[in-house]
Amino acid sequence: MTDPRSTYNIQTAVLSFEAELERLKMQAGMGWSKEFRNLAWYGLKNGMRVLEVGSGPGYITEQLLNSLPGSEITSLEIDHTLQAQAKERLKDVSFERLQFVESSIYQMDLPDNSFDFVVARLIFLHLNNPIEAAQEIYRVLKPGGRLAIIDVDDGVFGAVNPDIPALHTVLMKIADFVAQHGGNRLIGRGLPRLLSESGYIDVDIDAVVQHSDIIGIEGFKQQFNLQRFVHFVEKGIISREEFVQLQRAFEAINHSPEAYAMMNFITACGTKPL
Repeated sequence: MTDPRSTYNIQTAVLSFEAELERLKMQAGMGWSKEFRNLAWYGLKNGMRVLEVGSGPGYITEQLLNSLPGSEITSLEIDHTLQAQAKERLKDVSFERLQFVESSIYQMDLPDNSFDFVVARLIFLHLNNPIEAAQEIYRVLKPGGRLAIIDVDDGVFGAVNPDIPALHTVLMKIADFVAQHGGNRLIGRGLPRLLSESGYIDVDIDAVVQHSDIIGIEGFKQQFNLQRFVHFVEKGIISREEFVQLQRAFEAINHSPEAYAMMNFITACGTKPL
């Protein structure tokens, strides 16, 4: 089951099911230490009741369990196939520490005022109605509880060496295409307003910068997998010339010791008033 108001469906992802799982795994591990540092700065701490929304195959769920050994984690995902992957991988975790809920983010089968902290990582860019989702999260947060959103903004994506002159144009073309289908790959810049309009206070925004010279190049190879862009060439969204530039960068990232990449993730946080 998938939510018709979400643009992400692993069954129709441009990569194969197994390749998409591997990409998500690499993406989850690339910058977790810095992401968790930001989450802790926003108030996440051991012993809290934590909800992860849009948990997918459970890679971030596993990170939360390891980083918060005294916390109860609830993992919410609407896609049955992805949640089955998570359940299999985390089958040895005690039920007291980890609960799985199969539910839409727009109408969660969870009680009011029940969580201290909610983590929403790379889900809001896929939502057709992000304010409705933020308001539903607000409902299940305890007064004083916090929502932290980690997401993208392709307008400030990052940088690669060797440079891809067409990279910004390519990303904006893809962002336009995604927007036409209800998603928002520029969601990062709008997160403070989204949180404020949903009733949150003490809103803040920051960035997590990942650099291949620090965390390694392997994760970036997955992000620049050419198969992720072939689909857009076939649809005429990006040109053959632009694809050739991406191809050169992909080859450099895979083979040149001079290559490096930097990528930005946006983190925003808001608090439910007491």
